[in-house]
Amino acid sequence: MDRQQLDNFDDEFDHGSVSDEPDEGSELYEHFRFVADKGQTLLRVDKFLVSRLEKSSRNRVQQAAEAGCIIVNGRPVRSNYRVKPLDVVRVVMDRPRYECEIVAQDIPIDIVYEDDDLLVVNKQAGLVVHPGHGNYDGTLVNALAWHFRDNPDYDVSDPRMGLVHRIDKDTSGLLVVAKTPDAKTALGKQFFNKTTKREYNAVVWGVPDPREGRIEGNIGRSLRDRLQMAVFPDGDMGKHAVTHYEVLESFGHVSLVRCVLETGRTHQIRVHMRHIGHPLFNDARYGGDQVLRGVPSAKYKAFIENCFGICPRQALHARTLGFVHPRTGEEMFFTADIPADMTALIERWRNYAGHM
Repeated sequence: MDRQQLDNFDDEFDHGSVSDEPDEGSELYEHFRFVADKGQTLLRVDKFLVSRLEKSSRNRVQQAAEAGCIIVNGRPVRSNYRVKPLDVVRVVMDRPRYECEIVAQDIPIDIVYEDDDLLVVNKQAGLVVHPGHGNYDGTLVNALAWHFRDNPDYDVSDPRMGLVHRIDKDTSGLLVVAKTPDAKTALGKQFFNKTTKREYNAVVWGVPDPREGRIEGNIGRSLRDRLQMAVFPDGDMGKHAVTHYEVLESFGHVSLVRCVLETGRTHQIRVHMRHIGHPLFNDARYGGDQVLRGVPSAKYKAFIENCFGICPRQALHARTLGFVHPRTGEEMFFTADIPADMTALIERWRNYAGHM
């Protein structure tokens, strides 16, 4: 770890948004790692980290532990955990390190709500949230830098403010952005404590039976394909995950479903729906870009290809988001209509089902 990393830690760590259960499409990135010596005496993890991270206060380390940022031997710990010899202590965050300056770019974004503490964005499909490997510009963070270009109190590079959670590039829908450190800490705790309200709409292959149910299964990185997540039997593999679903409308070979997250693992809805045999329509990563239902006649295949062209991404939309305002305590609830590509897809299937 170099000197600059240590000097930046005080600002980088005090953000309060990372949790052990980030939103759909999120994952945690390691920023710092320490291995306790063989002769390490039992020592609280907050004291252990403060002694190794310059310009970091014990209070900020404790806040980070409360938000799930401190991982010891693969599990999140509280600040009173006592470090033992050879423990692996990691500091994780909900985004990779920014490797370049964040440039303000005039990228259109749909702002649903904004006040002095936060704003809610309805993200369009195809927009990456954070800069990272292969996506150093053209992201929602670059768009926010442009939006806040005349606001001297908002620093897009300061992790103590900004996006509280994330969704996948090709998933559309609602995200909340904190404009102050206090707002991000308060909102981050709500996501960590699972008190937010999040509902998704998806088009999936087939008709789930039963039409309403609960999917439970640990989710972790696939052992066969590192770009995929997978469901594992209960045990040490993966992390506990629960998705509730309900079929809103069926169209013979596909269905419109509502999914409610009880947890928020990476690709959770996509992985869980595939696990029960109903991948999201046109989800290339999880096999939904193939003809999975219906007789594969030439005419039917042409219809499916046309549907893929109408909605050229996984058919998933973060439709609702609810939380308590970090300053006023008011309960806030937002809804974003299903976007045009998914709406057109649903109408095409509705018409098809009417002539079956």
